[in-house]
Amino acid sequence: MFNKVLIANRGEIALRILRACKELGIQTVAVHSTADANAMHVKLADESVCIGPPASRDSYLNIHEIMAACEITGADAIHPGYGFLSENAKFADVLEAHNITFIGPSANHIRVMGDKIEAKKTAKNLGIPVVPGSDGEVRENDEAMRVASEIGYPVIIKAAAGGGGRGMRVVNNEKEMKQALQTTRSEAGAAFGDDAVYIEKFLGKPRHIEIQVMGDGKGGGIHLWERDCSLQRRHQKVWEEAVSPALDDAARKKIGDICAKAIQGLGYSGAGTIEFLYEDGEFYFIEMNTRLQVEHPVTEMITRIDLVNEQLRVASGQGMSVTQDDVLLTGHAIECRINAEHPRTFVPSPGEITYYHPPGGLGVRVDSGVYQGYKIPPHYDSLIGKLIVHARTREECLMRLRRALDEFVIEGVETTLPLFRDLVTNDDMQTGDYDIHWLEKYLAEQNV
Repeated sequence: MFNKVLIANRGEIALRILRACKELGIQTVAVHSTADANAMHVKLADESVCIGPPASRDSYLNIHEIMAACEITGADAIHPGYGFLSENAKFADVLEAHNITFIGPSANHIRVMGDKIEAKKTAKNLGIPVVPGSDGEVRENDEAMRVASEIGYPVIIKAAAGGGGRGMRVVNNEKEMKQALQTTRSEAGAAFGDDAVYIEKFLGKPRHIEIQVMGDGKGGGIHLWERDCSLQRRHQKVWEEAVSPALDDAARKKIGDICAKAIQGLGYSGAGTIEFLYEDGEFYFIEMNTRLQVEHPVTEMITRIDLVNEQLRVASGQGMSVTQDDVLLTGHAIECRINAEHPRTFVPSPGEITYYHPPGGLGVRVDSGVYQGYKIPPHYDSLIGKLIVHARTREECLMRLRRALDEFVIEGVETTLPLFRDLVTNDDMQTGDYDIHWLEKYLAEQNV
């Protein structure tokens, strides 16, 4: 096992990784910007190093400064968390060149799965069902028209290097295609430095289902069931649950086994998530995230498996501590992402938390790096923390979530807690009858 792990991230995920390291007896190094000097993970780490000013490009994305922090502290591994450098193949290459372990997959797997076109080809070759669409990049208007005609409108144009809901445009007919293709290419080039785009069939009312996987890098791999992440705003996940209320046992086992087999065939190492759109009983691959996900706690709650612990084990060469037969499904879990934002306009609300009282009790977990008196900086994502609840059934889980939301108090900044208090009592949410477009329609109706 590692002697010392540097955590190249901030906020709740940095604290989550720190806790896993401490439980394994691993020394920890927290890196931080000047804006995060008083962050909880910085206070609790064995060592801390300031790596730059508040701007991410000068701190959490500054590979040179992070490498210098490794040299200063003698860290022999880096955990990137999610976001920032977690899916940066160049960073993984640099670490390998300096004999520092990247706690994640190989740089090659990051590159392949980070390119949406290559990822789709790879998934198809591994036996994963994919969305009908172009075989690769589409550059010319005539080619785009041909592909759209073959698969049928509406279609969606996507940036090959896209992510986070950016670089996407729905096209409903031929008249819209030329302008949409040009606009999406321009946006992709500006946002990602790569203007390559591709076309897929646009599904009307799909669910967003993702399969958590883990590979040992030696041909071994397992799935840890699915998460339903259909409740989204502007392609950003808001509420996640495991397992999905839309799947039965046969469907979840079938797609889980397909993904586990694919991970084995890929020779993948560490944690990853294979994401699908699901409609009318069919799964369609959309992307693979080669890192830990924000919503990983719901999987941990239903399987009782510590995913960060498994990441550390695999990266250190010890292999996974569990086999597929050990991945038992127990109960239901729901996660709400609590952001420092206005609950209706979603305008960020940085500032000082003047009062903080998280909920507790059986089956309640709060992953957060904030505390009373903490000042939320304006420079980063507005996530305050995640409220995760677990119970024997989905119905009990919803009741527990309602109780936990009522207990949760955060004052001094606006938060999305009121939104979740409304959602948990909504009839469609109670029955699980929602899709990826549901939340935006709901919010539009509420704001009329």
